[in-house]
Amino acid sequence: MKEAFIAHPTTAEWLKKLATVREFIEAQAVEDDQQNQFAHKSVEQLRQLGYTSLTLPKAYGGEGLSLREMLPLQETLGSYDGSAALVVSWTLLTVGELYENAYWPEALLQQFAQEVKQGAIINRAVSEAATGSPVRGGKPTTLAEKTATGYRLTGRKSFTTGAYALDYFLVSAWLSDQQQIGFFLLPKDTEGLHIEDNWEMVGMRGTGSHDLVLDAIDVPEKFLVEIPSYHTGFKINSWLLLISATYLGIAQAARDYAVDFANRHKPNSIPTTIAHLPNVQALLGEIEALLAQARFTLYGAADVVNDQAFATHAVNIAKYTVTNHALQIVDKAMRIVGAKSLQLQNPLQRYYRDVRAGLHNPPMDDLTLSLLAKQANKQWEDEQHV
Repeated sequence: MKEAFIAHPTTAEWLKKLATVREFIEAQAVEDDQQNQFAHKSVEQLRQLGYTSLTLPKAYGGEGLSLREMLPLQETLGSYDGSAALVVSWTLLTVGELYENAYWPEALLQQFAQEVKQGAIINRAVSEAATGSPVRGGKPTTLAEKTATGYRLTGRKSFTTGAYALDYFLVSAWLSDQQQIGFFLLPKDTEGLHIEDNWEMVGMRGTGSHDLVLDAIDVPEKFLVEIPSYHTGFKINSWLLLISATYLGIAQAARDYAVDFANRHKPNSIPTTIAHLPNVQALLGEIEALLAQARFTLYGAADVVNDQAFATHAVNIAKYTVTNHALQIVDKAMRIVGAKSLQLQNPLQRYYRDVRAGLHNPPMDDLTLSLLAKQANKQWEDEQHV
């Protein structure tokens, strides 16, 4: 069914290119997870392939793939390795968002485009232990104090996905002179910037989402590249659907493994494979239905995000649906495979651990449901005044 959503020739071409590194990335995913090491080799393969720069617009010399064109690619990569896919999804969506909304001055966008074409990887560093998820609107504790030549940055960022692969960190900080949030573009070799190696998790172990520490870093004023129209928090943007696509890919991988297992496994207690057992067929049918529902929601959301009236809710609902359906899909796949799914050499146990990380990527479930409830109540109130 996934093939029905590949509507663009460019996507089909890039799917073929991705297939050339599939075997390497899938094998590396096992090693990275077992060794609890950053997926450096896989990310580098994708960088060399040109995958990390696909969302740079054609006007700036890039491939210019749209969000809709990227979704099948990111879903496919997620099925190869959730960790590597999550790392590159953040740079793909950051570049897509920056250029789609022209957040920076044109001269800087032109200059940075040259870096992206050469394979530069970027991610926003916004999460902090004190504020929780930035999508909840907390004020950054990372402080930017005005100096004679620019700013002095002091603070710590958590969950900096792909930290060791990033060439640039787009760091949020509280501007003491303007009393609002600002973003600083920091090259990885900025003096005083360092990564604290503390990513010790059961899931998405290969993402290398370590802490970024800013120890009284003095930077020129030109490093302040973005002052959002909002004062605190984190803006939901349509490119976040690439994160959802990553988790859908993991669910697809779990489904594929379960179907293959069911059609090959033949205990001597039955005359055929377990694929013909009613309980297994029921689980497979439920998996297919959940996968289709998640995919229709994801791609449907991508089709309406240009309408500002629906964009935020579309992104939120897609993330909520895909993540929770992915959890169910992996669980049902493990029920089909049985105790073998818990063996450390079995990929299902890794898929199970990795999909749970999706619950903690923005936006969170409770926030999505709260916003939908408020919308329903407001709609009721408006109807009463008609």
